[in-house]
Amino acid sequence: MSWKLNPDRPVYVQLIERITTDIIAGIYPPGSKLPSVRDLAQTAGVNPNTMQKALSEMERTNLVYSQRTSGRFITEDLSMIDDLKTELASEQIKEFLEKMEKIGLSKEDIIGLINKVSEEEKK
Repeated sequence: MSWKLNPDRPVYVQLIERITTDIIAGIYPPGSKLPSVRDLAQTAGVNPNTMQKALSEMERTNLVYSQRTSGRFITEDLSMIDDLKTELASEQIKEFLEKMEKIGLSKEDIIGLINKVSEEEKK
């Protein structure tokens, strides 16, 4: 099944975001080997050259590293992964807060609503 990609944004950027999210979520654990470019491209439903571009860009950020004959691997730097997780969560929270403020909720209202919904889900 191919990944949902938005035609309004560069595909390789979306591939980077998806693989980064999979790394943060633990689908690809630290130090593990990534599937081959062809396998990832087939899974994503994209051209292998596009996947290669995305992975090369990820290598520049040191999230992924390459070993010549063995393939690509996920960084073992847990602090880098934790920093990415915090950064991604912060971005999502900021977007959420902006959307809630656009519909007229104050930060106090938002926090109260989050607490209410959280309590309801515990039941």
